[in-house]
Amino acid sequence: MMSGMRKAGQSWLGRIVVAVLFGFLILSFGVWGIGDMLRTSGQTNVAHVGSTQISAQAYRDAYQNEIQQLSRRIRRAVTNDEARAVGLDRQVLSKMMTEATLDDRVKAYGLAISDATIAKAIFADPTFKGANGQFDRNAFNDAIRNQGFTEQGFVRAQRAVYLRQQLADTIGGNAPVPGVLREAVHRYQNETRTVSFVAIGADKAGEVAAPDAATLQAFFDGQKTAFRAPEYRKVTLMTLSPADVAKPDQVSDGETQAFYDRNKSRYGAPEKRSVQQIVFPTADDAKAASERIKSGTGFDAIAQERNIPAQDLDLGLVTKDAIIDPKVADAAFALPANAVSEPVEGRFGFVLVRVGEIQPETVKPLAEVSAEIKTEIARGRARDAVQDVHDKIEDQRASAKPLADIARDVKLNARQVEVDRAGRDKAGKPVDIADREAVLKSAFASDVGVDNEAVSTRDGGYVWFEINGIEAGRERKLDEVKAEVEAAWKADEIGNRIAAKASDAVKKINGGMALEAVATELGVEVKTAKDVKRQGAAGGLSQPAVAQVFATPVGKAASALGANPQERLVIRVDGAEVPPLIATQQSVVQLDEQIRLAIGDDMLNVYVQKMQQEIGTGVNDAVLRQAIGGGQF
Repeated sequence: MMSGMRKAGQSWLGRIVVAVLFGFLILSFGVWGIGDMLRTSGQTNVAHVGSTQISAQAYRDAYQNEIQQLSRRIRRAVTNDEARAVGLDRQVLSKMMTEATLDDRVKAYGLAISDATIAKAIFADPTFKGANGQFDRNAFNDAIRNQGFTEQGFVRAQRAVYLRQQLADTIGGNAPVPGVLREAVHRYQNETRTVSFVAIGADKAGEVAAPDAATLQAFFDGQKTAFRAPEYRKVTLMTLSPADVAKPDQVSDGETQAFYDRNKSRYGAPEKRSVQQIVFPTADDAKAASERIKSGTGFDAIAQERNIPAQDLDLGLVTKDAIIDPKVADAAFALPANAVSEPVEGRFGFVLVRVGEIQPETVKPLAEVSAEIKTEIARGRARDAVQDVHDKIEDQRASAKPLADIARDVKLNARQVEVDRAGRDKAGKPVDIADREAVLKSAFASDVGVDNEAVSTRDGGYVWFEINGIEAGRERKLDEVKAEVEAAWKADEIGNRIAAKASDAVKKINGGMALEAVATELGVEVKTAKDVKRQGAAGGLSQPAVAQVFATPVGKAASALGANPQERLVIRVDGAEVPPLIATQQSVVQLDEQIRLAIGDDMLNVYVQKMQQEIGTGVNDAVLRQAIGGGQF
């Protein structure tokens, strides 16, 4: 619903419109003005919006659900402190208060939705469809159970979602798209530039003699922290994972077959087709073109007559779900190879579809993936066994037994490592540690003799650790790192010399000297990069160089960092081109839809802010802190 609209707007506008125009979207927790909510609600509620109360339990459930989802995305357990550090607590409360605001207005306006409409929407949801494309009761039950819903609770939640959507569509739906904004975004996305450039590398810096003692000492004194010896810790680690207790040989062939049948899509590739399309503004135009094709006119000839750009004509070799328009997708995947469809009334106009190459769906046979499936099933079952071993270990830790002794009793491996905060040993090599980041963070927050909590790993296991010793970080003396300092000084000197040469070259070019003449002086080759766009490195240009290309006027020169700190590029912008913006192109229609969604979301944000000011809001900070286990909001 609204969050989907916001996601669509931010993922696109965050990269484009903000860079071109202004901060177009208002951050949700800024809009809702949580920092200004001074009134408190009841002792069991974290907040209120008008007469709607947000209970501590409801907030706690929502907050923990978000932590679990975040943990699954990054594939490791997220602590409460980490979640608060990234503002997850504020975001969850902001979302709940936004929903409460919309629910309050839905009730005030008397909006309603029938049971039949809710049922129809649920039956049509692709999330709940099986392999045959029909509603699958088992898939539905599994999905809502994973979200913590009963069937009745899910239906109630969906009713609220659809009613909020009704209100959101009324406020921000079908917003007009300003032509200036469309033009600006089109230019930002599609402008291309042609560039001539030369690369000045370390070989052009000349002979760099070794520095004298005073120079080296001064360089070292100015960068002592870069050569500081890190803190090292001796840590005993004991790891328990599902793989340690899983028993794949105990999984039957029948269970393996059933798992394979339920998850066939995981063991193959879906059908792909080479698809082209021509979009027409009217049904008559599409029908006339279709008749001409049937009479012998080529599909490509029709496309050329209509000046269809290559990016709009060819969708590439794609799966069905990669085609945005469902009707176009259905038509494309119903055609035989090298055939053209009848006119299709799609989202963006009337379409003729041509299919070229067809790559059939491929699925690995059960025999090929049987071992993998048995291991997965066994590891899933092993979670209970892992918990049993975990409990036995904790019982022994309660008696202050060392990890090494516990490891022998439970037949696990305990080992001692010596690492810095980055997980490297004293030779600078990375040390193999399960869930390295989480374990190191906990280990460097502990101390010798402290009884530490086990760290939960992303595979459902645990890592126990003991701090056996701490070697404090310290500043090194020059004699200890002289070779490193000399190498750093030399690299810095080379970088400075190359930067000076690049700066001098830019001055000459902007003063009227040809780039080619400057290249001859430097003894380097002139290269050309065409069709350079703002996104990413291109044509031998680094990302910093691409950014500099679009910050430099046509006909002027500038310098930028090359592929490494010891390379500089001198660039001359030879030309810039923005393709015409044709309103009937599918890419432009999609662009308008993206802008429209973003504007609508912005309008909805402003509406929610205004409503919250009118109906009143409040947050009980004390209850909030208790709900999330302490800390500041």
